[in-house]
Amino acid sequence: MIKATPFDFPYDGRLVPGNTALIVIDLQEDFLSTTGYFARQGYDPSPLRAILPTVNRLIAAARAAGLRIIHTRQGYRGDMADMTPYEKWRRKRAGLEGTDILLRSSPGFQIVPEIDVAPQDIIVDKTCNGAFTYTDFEHVLRAQGITHLLFSGCTTDVCVHTTLREACDRNFQCLTISDACASGDQRAHEAALHMVTVENGIFGALTDSGAVIAAMSQLSGEAH
Repeated sequence: MIKATPFDFPYDGRLVPGNTALIVIDLQEDFLSTTGYFARQGYDPSPLRAILPTVNRLIAAARAAGLRIIHTRQGYRGDMADMTPYEKWRRKRAGLEGTDILLRSSPGFQIVPEIDVAPQDIIVDKTCNGAFTYTDFEHVLRAQGITHLLFSGCTTDVCVHTTLREACDRNFQCLTISDACASGDQRAHEAALHMVTVENGIFGALTDSGAVIAAMSQLSGEAH
């Protein structure tokens, strides 16, 4: 089990690598670079970049223990055929009209090179904040027999939390890794983490990377 709050994860004590995935949300150039979407909206991307070493340690530990690694990327189609009038209005209001920011055809859509993406990792591309909306994410999880999700990435209060809530509503067992998530708004980050634990874990459990890596090391030892 993984030490967590308000209960250790998973609740029944059965942590099975083949049924578990580490989810790495949206660690893309558009959110982490100094010239991407996030920075152009006035946010400092440095808190997001600060979690990269932690996420890589988690990826290495999870991969060694036999977990699946699933990365998500957020962006619209290059031809913007999936962009509604409201989304186009928001894009213009944000000063992005005429740019390729947040388009899948742009360099900013790519996962930052600092993150260890292996050929066997799964990548899910999404348009919305939640990874379940208009994607094959749930189908992939069901096909792989994955029932337990460990959450990392950015931003804690938007895409991580939206996907977490969607997963909980679909009865996946969820664990959020506090120091492997980040936001450009520290108050929003802290509030999002707090919300995981309310009502005795309404959105699953909360832990840190140390506890996860310790559990992964134990699983790796048992496998050998």
